[in-house]
Amino acid sequence: ISDFRRGARQFGAQRQASERRAADIGLHNLARTAGYTDPQRLVWAMEARSAPDWTRTVSVDGVTLGIALTDAGEASLTVRRGEKALKTLPPALKKVPDVIALRESVTELNATRLRMRAALEDAMVRGDHLQPQELADLAAHPVIAPMLRSLVWILNEEHAGWWQGDTLDTPGGPRVIGRQALRLAHPHDLFTLGQWPVFQAQVMDRRITQPFRQVFREYYPPTPAEVDAKRSTRFDGHQVQPGKAAALLKARGWVPVPEEGVRKTWHAEGLNVWIDTSLGYGTPNEVEGTPLNAAYFLRRGETEPLPLSQVPPRVFSETMRDLDLVVSVAHVGGVDPEATQSTTAMRSALLRETLRLLQLGNVRLENDHALIDGHHARYTVHLGSGTVHRQPGGYLCIIPVHNAHQGRVFLPFADPDPRTAEVVSRVLLLAEDRRIQDPTILEQLR
Repeated sequence: ISDFRRGARQFGAQRQASERRAADIGLHNLARTAGYTDPQRLVWAMEARSAPDWTRTVSVDGVTLGIALTDAGEASLTVRRGEKALKTLPPALKKVPDVIALRESVTELNATRLRMRAALEDAMVRGDHLQPQELADLAAHPVIAPMLRSLVWILNEEHAGWWQGDTLDTPGGPRVIGRQALRLAHPHDLFTLGQWPVFQAQVMDRRITQPFRQVFREYYPPTPAEVDAKRSTRFDGHQVQPGKAAALLKARGWVPVPEEGVRKTWHAEGLNVWIDTSLGYGTPNEVEGTPLNAAYFLRRGETEPLPLSQVPPRVFSETMRDLDLVVSVAHVGGVDPEATQSTTAMRSALLRETLRLLQLGNVRLENDHALIDGHHARYTVHLGSGTVHRQPGGYLCIIPVHNAHQGRVFLPFADPDPRTAEVVSRVLLLAEDRRIQDPTILEQLR
């Protein structure tokens, strides 16, 4: 059923919707028949049971093949001739049945990692609770176990920590889990518990790479002006590129409704989120861009918008995160620094911990900028756009290298985020500008 649903991507929009709907109905029926409370539980149970034997090796003509797993659970094929590691698989072995089976096992392990990464992020957003036995079953899978241990969990709605099997490693010491269910912590939980900086520091100190943004995820609480309002107007009036914006929203579960706007449904909470916009069904405005308007929340079957103070904080934050992404990526004028306050706050926290670990004391973080006292000059780096200015002297041109040639910058999450990597790299480069050897940059500094 999952393969059928994934294969729908090759068809048009109407057939995609039809086939995905059919797959969802099939999973619901299968889960109900098998005795699971929802399809997600069924999928997780199947993932836990379907792990291939990653310890198996195959020896053919003096070449030994096996599967290696990184600490993060990434699988790769190892090829050795005696004690020598080979970079590539000899062509003569590619059609050997046992070798084909072993390569398929590597593919399946990595596919499981991608599926579970998405499933765990969805579970955090939805606020799903997992029983200890469910976690234990999932932890038996060699690819899933590292993900479970690199995420922060909530126990009894009051303790946050790292899952260690029978206990939760919290800032206040180990907590016995017993038979109590756990759920993945959302930034709202860490914020209300007052432990967000603690876990950010732990992630950096332990060099934990989380499967998705959790501890360094953008968080969007209602502003004072929004608390008593029935609509959020923080992105009202922003002009976006229709095609790109519609694709981003669709990938995050938003559905265009002709003549009404775009809608996202939070099924567990019984809420619909609406944005008054013509995205997704074409208007003459597409030539110059389509404006986003106010976002409002309604209970299912009702027509009166809810006060934003009655919207669950997790739902509100994730909704605003979707809209912030659309405005930042699809804005007609490019990246709009004023629309990415939560993004710059995340990058500020990431830089703060990175600078602490590297013991760099010549960088200050103020007003969405990194202020750097370098050897050659003083600099500012905007945490939203990555723009660099020399003080005095104006704009400083530092061009990022292509992916194939770039070095490695540690980010505590697996999500691809080249702009964050670019911002962090520029700050670290200028903080130690005495060591710069690039002649193009040095010519500007001198």
